[in-house]
Amino acid sequence: METKANSGGGSPSRPRKSRWPVVIVLVFLAAGLSAAVYVVWFGGESVGSDIPTAVVQRGPLTISVTESGTIQSRERIVLKSEVEGTARILFLVEEGNRVRKGELLVELDSSGLQEQKDQQKIVVLNADASFIGARENLAVTQSQTDSDIAQAKLAQRFAELDLRKYLEGEYPQESQKAQSDITIAQEELGRASEKVRWDKKLLAQGFVTESELQADELAAKRAQITLDLAKGRLQLLEKYTHQRSLEKLNSDVKQSEEALKRTTLKASADLVQARAQLKAKESEFQRQKAKQEKIEAQLAKCRIVAPMDGMVVHATTGQFRRRGNVEPLAEGQQVRERQALIRLPTTSAMTAEIKVRESSLRKVSAGMPVRITVDAVPGQVFWGRVAKIGVIPDSQSAWLNPDLKVYTTRIDLEGDTNVLRPGMTCRAEVLVEEHEDALYVPVQAVVRIGTETAVYVPTADGFEPRTVTVGLDNNRLIRVIEGLQKGERVSMAPPLAASAVPLESQPRRPGESRPAATSAPAASSPGAATSGPSSIDPSRLRDMSPEQRRKWLRSLTPEQRAKLRQRGQRSGGRRGSRRSGGEQP
Repeated sequence: METKANSGGGSPSRPRKSRWPVVIVLVFLAAGLSAAVYVVWFGGESVGSDIPTAVVQRGPLTISVTESGTIQSRERIVLKSEVEGTARILFLVEEGNRVRKGELLVELDSSGLQEQKDQQKIVVLNADASFIGARENLAVTQSQTDSDIAQAKLAQRFAELDLRKYLEGEYPQESQKAQSDITIAQEELGRASEKVRWDKKLLAQGFVTESELQADELAAKRAQITLDLAKGRLQLLEKYTHQRSLEKLNSDVKQSEEALKRTTLKASADLVQARAQLKAKESEFQRQKAKQEKIEAQLAKCRIVAPMDGMVVHATTGQFRRRGNVEPLAEGQQVRERQALIRLPTTSAMTAEIKVRESSLRKVSAGMPVRITVDAVPGQVFWGRVAKIGVIPDSQSAWLNPDLKVYTTRIDLEGDTNVLRPGMTCRAEVLVEEHEDALYVPVQAVVRIGTETAVYVPTADGFEPRTVTVGLDNNRLIRVIEGLQKGERVSMAPPLAASAVPLESQPRRPGESRPAATSAPAASSPGAATSGPSSIDPSRLRDMSPEQRRKWLRSLTPEQRAKLRQRGQRSGGRRGSRRSGGEQP
C-alpha cells in the first residue's frame, strides 16, 4: 500500500521503481524552476558557465516556521464511553448545541445490561441465602462443640473421682473388713479351741457327754475354716482385686483425658470448617453483590449527561486516520470503551495545535510569538505563544509515514477569540527570529565542508569555496553572520561532492596553492563552472561513493548530462558510460 505524504509538507513516501522516470523528470523541472526563480529574485547570472549565482542581500529577514493546524478549546472536558466492551448509540445531541448542566448528551443501548442485572439479582439472593445458612451453621457448630467439650471434661472428672474414691475409700474399707474378719475368726477359733480343751477335762470327770465334746470340736473346726477363708479373702484382695481395680480406674482416667483431647481437636476442626464455609459464602455473596453494583453502575453510565454548561463538540471532529477522516458520530454507531465522544469547552480561551517537523524542532521553543490565520476568518490575524512542545514524535503520524517525524505543539491564543470555533483549520507561523538588517542568501547556496560551513564565490579563475558563519534559516533564506558582503555573488549549485570532506583536506593538483579556483570544483565536482563534464578526472569519479556520485549527478543540468554521455561514447568506456549516465537519483 502506498503511504500518502503529510499535508504539512512532511517527507514523501518512497516511490515505486516503476515511477522513477517520472520522478526524475519532476526533480529536474523543480530544480530548473527553483534556479530560475532565484536567478530572477537575487539578480543571479552565469559567470562564464552554466552555473547560476545569487547576490548576497541585506535587509529585513524573518526566520519562522509555518505549519498547518487545528483550533481547539484551551481547557475542555472530554466525555468518554465508560461502558465495557462496545455499545450502540441510541441518542446523540447535535454538535454545536449549547447544553446546561445535567442535560442528556449521549444515551447508549442498555438492554443487555438490564438483562444481566435481572439475572444477577437471582444470583445475589442465592448467595445471600447460602451466607445466612453458613452463619447459622457456625452458631450450631459452636454450641455443639461447647457441649461435647463440657461432656468430655465431666467424664474425665468422674474418672479421676472414681480413682480417688477407690484409693481413699473402697480399697481401705475392703482391706479393713478383711482384717476384721480374720481377727474375729481368730477369736472364735480361740474360744472354740478353749471350749474343746475344757470339754475334754469335763468329759473325764463325767460332766459332759461325748456328743457335746464332738459338737465343740466341730465348732472349733468351723472357726478354723472361717479364719482360713478370711485370710484367703485378704490375700485375694491385696494380690488381685486391688491391682485390677487400680489399673482399671487409672485406665479410665487416661481414656477420659484422651477423649477430652479428641473432642477438643474435633471441635476446633469443626469450628474452623464452619468459619471457612461462612467466610467463603460471605466472599461469594460480596462478590456477587459487587458484580450487581457494577452492572447497575454500567447501566447508569449508559446515560452521559453534561457536567457543566457549554457547547457540544463531537470528539471525532478534526480527527484523521490512515484512510481519511474518522467517521462522524451518529445514532446507531458502535462505540468502544474509553472512546472519546463529547468535548465540552470549560472556557472561551482557544489554542492551536500544530505538528512541527523534526528538522524545524531546534528552532522552536516555548514562549515564542506565533502569527495565526484561520481559513474561516479571512483577513484577520490572531496572535499567540508557543505553550508546549511534545517530547516524543506523534505516534499516529509516524505510523502513517515512518519517514516523517513531527512533534505536537500547542499554541495558546491571546486576545479576543470569540469568532473561533473548535475544529477550524488554521495556519501558524512561529516567529523564531526577526532581524531588521541582516545578510542572507538562498539556502541551497550554503554547503557543509567537514565541520565548516561554506559557499562558493566566483573568481576570475572559477569558483572558490569560502568559509562563512551562518545563523538560522526559514527553509528559503539563511542568515549570514560573517564571511560575505552585500552585493557579492555565490554559486546556486555548489559542488556537492566537496562537502563530503573538510575544506582543508581536499586534494590539490601538483603546483596548485590552496584554495585553487579550479582545483576544488574540478577535482571534487565535475559539474563546476570552469571545468564542466568534459574535464572530469576519471580517477576522482571512481573514488566517489555511490551516494556522492548520485548527489553529483543530481547537480548536473541536462546539457551537462548530454556532454558527459557523449564523452563516454567517444572514449569507448562502456562501464564508465553506465556509471555516469545510468545512475538515477
